[in-house]
Amino acid sequence: MDVGDHAAKSGHVPVMLGRVLEILAPAVTFAADDATGRDPVYLDATLGMGGHAEAMLRAVPRLRLIGLDRDATALERSARRLAPFGDRVTLEHAVYDEIPGVLRRLRVPAVDAVLFDLGVSSPQLDEADRGFAYSYDAPLDMRMDRTQRLTAAEVVNGYPPAELARILREYGEERFAQRIAAAIVRERERAPLDSTRRLADLVRTSIPAATRRTGGNPAKRTFQALRIEVNGELDIWRRALPAALDALPVGGRVAVLSYHSLEDRITKRVLAAQAADTTPPDLPVPLPEHEPRFRLLTRGAELPSDEETTTNPRAGSVRMRAAERVREAT
Repeated sequence: MDVGDHAAKSGHVPVMLGRVLEILAPAVTFAADDATGRDPVYLDATLGMGGHAEAMLRAVPRLRLIGLDRDATALERSARRLAPFGDRVTLEHAVYDEIPGVLRRLRVPAVDAVLFDLGVSSPQLDEADRGFAYSYDAPLDMRMDRTQRLTAAEVVNGYPPAELARILREYGEERFAQRIAAAIVRERERAPLDSTRRLADLVRTSIPAATRRTGGNPAKRTFQALRIEVNGELDIWRRALPAALDALPVGGRVAVLSYHSLEDRITKRVLAAQAADTTPPDLPVPLPEHEPRFRLLTRGAELPSDEETTTNPRAGSVRMRAAERVREAT
């Protein structure tokens, strides 16, 4: 979830919950009605607080959940939330590009529905010491998995100026990347940058005054860029989505909730390629190996309703795309 102008609030509202159920429930319901009598499997690849997972488990009585999260704290909380569902729930401490290995280990040949709710989760934003939000003063951490070594402090204090500028420009789409990187280098020569407040203040003073008056907090793009770098989010996402598609049988569905254009661009490209008919135009009839493997279930990227963004501001930047497998892989 995009950090945005975050304010800590109690409670957790799953983003686009009704639409996620509408998209994914038919796939698991179809699998539950299969003549083999097998239990349908739902993979929540970014479990978070478990809100989407709980709703799916309640909607489909025989549903089996496999929930992944790289954040051990999120897994502990969702385990408590999902405890009433007993052995229908399997939780794994894993990053979502590890889907093939997780399924092999669990001896699950295929999953009927997959959800990705990308980005930083509500608890990560709400806990000041995680260092994701510029609205708190906290150590510059930003690790989704606290067992990993790289932190945001190591990035801002150790990366060369040119690499810092590239990260801010590419991952934060920050037009003042060069100026901010230069300011970071000057500041860290005096003393290491180790707090979110110092970094946010530095970014604010590094950009033109006129720019500061519009577009929300000027540190937003810098914090996004650092978070993506620390957690390897885009590289992981490029591997994860194809892996999830490979795990779906005919009739299986995937839904993706993304919160910035970089994630959504990758999602759009991967799903469009899978849904494309690649039959050479000079052939009179389509060849099976060139027919689309998936059909798109959304027209472009779907947005949340005005009502949802009013009641749940964290949904404001979400974009949803979904697809269904219609043909086995060749």
